[in-house]
Amino acid sequence: MAKTPSNMVPIGFTAPSFKLKDSVSNKLLSSDELFGKRCTVVMFICNHCPFVIHVNSEIVNIAKEFQSENIKFIAISSNDVKNYPQDSPENMKKVAKSENYCFPYLYDEDQSVAKKYDAACTPDFYIFDEVKELVYRGQLDDSRPGNGIPVTGSDVRKALESIMNGEAVNPNQKPSIGCNIKWIS
Repeated sequence: MAKTPSNMVPIGFTAPSFKLKDSVSNKLLSSDELFGKRCTVVMFICNHCPFVIHVNSEIVNIAKEFQSENIKFIAISSNDVKNYPQDSPENMKKVAKSENYCFPYLYDEDQSVAKKYDAACTPDFYIFDEVKELVYRGQLDDSRPGNGIPVTGSDVRKALESIMNGEAVNPNQKPSIGCNIKWIS
């Protein structure tokens, strides 16, 4: 279980556009139709990473809590499925259903989206404002598998609450830590 940190792209970074297939509906979805009017949370996750498994239920809780506020959530898996078949689109669909994902779970087959976003690990969280500019990147919270800290989603929650209250998001942000994205060799 390699501990890889987020790359922490600069605040103000503009969200790159993309079109990816949703593993559940099998529909090709574009970022233009998925991004929200208020803000959008883009998460790079996968099926097998212990760090993602550790926070899955809280990701769903946060999405359910904030989606009614015109905040959209998008999950993307970019892992190499040849060497990590547990991250295949078929298995993504199973995980999305078993975890009750209430957001699209997109497959980045050629890893181009992960590269455009400079994603490094799973989970890796990005929050973009209404004009698709980055206001938050980093961790869900301080909890990690085995560290005894409860999963609360506090860092992402605070950022979303600031946006809802019309306040600036605190620029003091911690990188996520997780498994490295499994790059195609």
